[in-house]
Amino acid sequence: MVAVAAVLAAVLATGAATLTRLTCIDAARTGARVAALGESDGEVVAAARHVLGGRGGDVRVAREDRWVTVTVSAPFTAWPAAGARARATATSWAEP
Repeated sequence: MVAVAAVLAAVLATGAATLTRLTCIDAARTGARVAALGESDGEVVAAARHVLGGRGGDVRVAREDRWVTVTVSAPFTAWPAAGARARATATSWAEP
């Protein structure tokens, strides 16, 4: 029974990490698309946070020449990996 509980905990932690990672990917891509439209960094961060929902993630925007990189990270709280973070990055060409 203990082995079953350990496997179940591992599966649930992996599922939580995967779901958080996919959400970070979606948020980073959304932020990159908004940045490509020429919006301000505040609008980019707001769009990415909207996709993150209530996960309390961190959104960073870096601009270099015409390229914009949006990095999103968010914690997942599934035991035994509590405190770990998922991270995703998306880059786009900013339109004039």
